Amino acid sequence: MLGASLMAVSSAAAMAQASYSGYFLENYTHRYQLNPALTDTTATTKYFVAMPALGNLNVGMRGNLHLNEVLYNRNGQTVLFTNPQVSAAEALKGIGNRNKIGESAHIDILAAGFEAFGGKNAVTLSVVEDANVMLPGSLFRLAKEGVSNQTYDISDVQANATGYVQLQFNHQRDLGQWVPGLRAGAAFKMLFGLANFDAYLNNAYLELGENQWNAVTNAVVHTNFGNMRYKTKFSEETQQNYVNDIEFDGFGVKGFGIGFDLGATYDWNDFQFSLALLDLGFISWSGTQTASTNGDQSFNTDAFIFGVEGDDAKDEWNNSMKPALYKLYQLHDLGNTGSRTRALRATLNWGVDYEFPYYRPLHFGLVNTTRFNGPFTYTDFRISANVRPVKCFSASANLAAGTYGVGFGWLANVNIKGFNFFLGMDRTFGKLAKQGLPINSNGEINLGMNFPF
Repeated sequence: MLGASLMAVSSAAAMAQASYSGYFLENYTHRYQLNPALTDTTATTKYFVAMPALGNLNVGMRGNLHLNEVLYNRNGQTVLFTNPQVSAAEALKGIGNRNKIGESAHIDILAAGFEAFGGKNAVTLSVVEDANVMLPGSLFRLAKEGVSNQTYDISDVQANATGYVQLQFNHQRDLGQWVPGLRAGAAFKMLFGLANFDAYLNNAYLELGENQWNAVTNAVVHTNFGNMRYKTKFSEETQQNYVNDIEFDGFGVKGFGIGFDLGATYDWNDFQFSLALLDLGFISWSGTQTASTNGDQSFNTDAFIFGVEGDDAKDEWNNSMKPALYKLYQLHDLGNTGSRTRALRATLNWGVDYEFPYYRPLHFGLVNTTRFNGPFTYTDFRISANVRPVKCFSASANLAAGTYGVGFGWLANVNIKGFNFFLGMDRTFGKLAKQGLPINSNGEINLGMNFPF
């Protein structure tokens, strides 16, 4: 079950709002999504319309748990790390204390830009999705070693996912008449929640000794998704109903919210400094379906007598031990627990761009992005060389380093009157497994087609 979950998460795609490889490319159409004040100051066009669903497509994933740490090749076959052919030392050498993998999505369904109101504007309709899973290293030890005389604390298991439609209005303008070199931008977002999921293993402590076992669990799951309901089944062992499946009969809007982006750029000599805060806001979700263990559930072998034989031993197992063990993992349907509000995953971007004085089309840039998401918070530093040798073409090559390691990024961008196409990767996918899945959990690919005029 653990292996299947890891493979499912590892195969998922991720999307950022736009490519950070294009952060310093002036003719990259969608960089206003990275900083609402960033614009093409050399553009001869005043308008653009994005290709529906393909105007800005950015796919990838990131994490510190990689496919080659859970799948191994043995005798020409792909096996899980739990396979006996893989030693415990080999299987656990790449497993950290907190193993994280995440995927998200931002697809621009419709987008258009125009000049009005004293500046440049953009209207964007997008679908946004984000999911993250964190698994403690002790969970992998338990899965690999089986029941042994050890203590396992697996309380750090967390998973969350959210999906919503976003209607964004962006405006940017030159403020040089008040502060020379200053440009500011802002975006207002109307958010329509489609789905939200949060699961927490608040407490999961297993002490497995020779003479006694002690265990405590505490878990809760919150779900907002269409007309979804938990299905329950009666347990003969615990004499209670427990959640064993879900059912739903249609999709629908389950939440409403608002968000803001704020940004500014400042030009000084051959430098441009930029700063932006993105996704400041929230979604209020309704009709939360909650399942829980109903607080701590515990199991302790001290409560039982093991020196029995025959029917007495069978009765001891069926009447005492078995129900207590089942209660450790059975979730109870708490029904509709009302509404709850969840903050957006805010992002801080800042950058410095240097225009090479001996060849003006060449720029060198440093940009940092930090995404705030509780235990899934990450940061990246990216240093880049960006060139625009002719007016209609620009390209970037960059190196990124941060929470999830080092990577190489690039982007090529063609922008002429009437047509714009870009293709690149913020983190280049490396070697692929036989199944076509990336060995490394970090990679993003960005492409888009737009029509400027």
